Amino acid sequence: MIRPLAILAIAVALAGCDGKPEQTAATGTPAQPQTGGVLRVAFDGDPNCIDPQQAGNNTALNVGRQLVDSLTDQDPQSAEILPWLAERWEVSEDSRQFDFHLREGVTFADGSPLDAAAVKANFEAIVALGARAQLAGTYLAGLESVEVTGPSSVRVTFKQPNAQFLQASSTMSLGLFSLDTLKRNAEERCQGALVGSGPFTVKSFEHNRLVRIEARPDYRWPSSIAQHQGRAWLDAIEFHILPESGVRLGSLLSGQIDVNTSVPVQDEAVLQAQGVPSINRPNPGIVFSLTPNVSRAPLDELAVRQALNKAIDRSQFQGVISRYQKPATSVLASSTPYYQDLSSHLAYDPAGAEKLLDDAGWRKGADGWRQRDGKRLGFTLDYWQATTPVLELVQQQLRKIGVELRLNKSTIGQVSLQQTSLDYSLWFFNLTRADPDVLRTVFLSPGRNVNVRAPLPLDRLLLDSAASLDGQKRGALIQQASAELLDLGHVLPLVEMATVTAFRDVVHGLHYEASTRLQFYDTWLAQPGGH
Repeated sequence: MIRPLAILAIAVALAGCDGKPEQTAATGTPAQPQTGGVLRVAFDGDPNCIDPQQAGNNTALNVGRQLVDSLTDQDPQSAEILPWLAERWEVSEDSRQFDFHLREGVTFADGSPLDAAAVKANFEAIVALGARAQLAGTYLAGLESVEVTGPSSVRVTFKQPNAQFLQASSTMSLGLFSLDTLKRNAEERCQGALVGSGPFTVKSFEHNRLVRIEARPDYRWPSSIAQHQGRAWLDAIEFHILPESGVRLGSLLSGQIDVNTSVPVQDEAVLQAQGVPSINRPNPGIVFSLTPNVSRAPLDELAVRQALNKAIDRSQFQGVISRYQKPATSVLASSTPYYQDLSSHLAYDPAGAEKLLDDAGWRKGADGWRQRDGKRLGFTLDYWQATTPVLELVQQQLRKIGVELRLNKSTIGQVSLQQTSLDYSLWFFNLTRADPDVLRTVFLSPGRNVNVRAPLPLDRLLLDSAASLDGQKRGALIQQASAELLDLGHVLPLVEMATVTAFRDVVHGLHYEASTRLQFYDTWLAQPGGH
């Protein structure tokens, strides 16, 4: 089982991070949950690919969580790893070997057994997906073998110590699919050809319009931290794609949708005044950041990257972000295990930024823009998230030192294509995970490598932090790696996110799991016949 030292270190790091729903209005809850009804949920963007073994964006993972079960689960309050499909497990002293003992009688929605052979096939299929497995592939980096040691026992062995893997086994990214699903090509799976063992199955997926999933009647193996047993309370969930925040707000207030998963700051006061219930939770993991592509000039210049960091006044963000959010103080959110405040590395220093650029030969012209060799110092940022006010503030702050930031709001599909083809100067993103190994996932040069950089000593820090079994040593390595990422200008942290979800008062049992994605298994409607 997970070592007590690790549990203590994580629990301390998450102190003050409440995983329970924080309801802001009374709802007149009936005495007992009710079965039935279709829950209508609004997303702010198209999921693009709803296969959780491939996807990395929150809308996709919010769908995927309902389709798959995981070997373990993570308590959103204590961060303790608890049983789910695996009733128990053993971890070798060097954290290279993990033996899982599965619950018996679990099946996929097509009736096929979820046994040790299925776990082996899934993990090997994730590795075979390569770069398409955006998160899952990094969790299995260094996989040496997956052995079936009995009908319900499986051994996962890594080439090196892998302290992060037990937590990774709780994520939907390592959720399990039937053997027939694994035979499908990656694109078919993205579009919904998915058969998991979870409480819901895919009925339809229409891009930029709707995803519908339906309850599995024979489901009976929820996580050990679920609030009930048996099938999900809901009959179905419809995820409606509503990019405009005003449309989501109006639809919620008029009862056309039941849940708004993306409440912008400008709507919070309206919802509060109307007495609309909501829940919120800080997002652990990497904060919303800009990451430079250092293979492109002039972002290959350390002075330019450092100047961008010094030119950003993060204190100004508080005026345009949610009261549940705050300016970044590190690359990791404060709700992440082993977080350390590194705000001294993010100090606002416009004079220092100007000097760095002057010394690098980027001089201001008569129009106020910096130029060198006849070229203006500027970058285009393609993004899809609903965080334009923050980016507009950054744009204004960079303008003061003569740097042009061109903002281009696009679609998740177009931005994903640019990122896959490395056709970007700056990448705007956050990544939620309740483990600091998220740094290795994103920044390791032989991994996802969002900076498109050559190998550096930083890579050894990231690898060692994933391997260390000593909580104090791991924390020190995480802090050192975070500081180097900041000082080298490989990441420009902006805002520490919190997810705010508003819902009608007929919705009950809605809550976040440990990575601040929604878990709908325990959700129910007080008026199930009303839809």
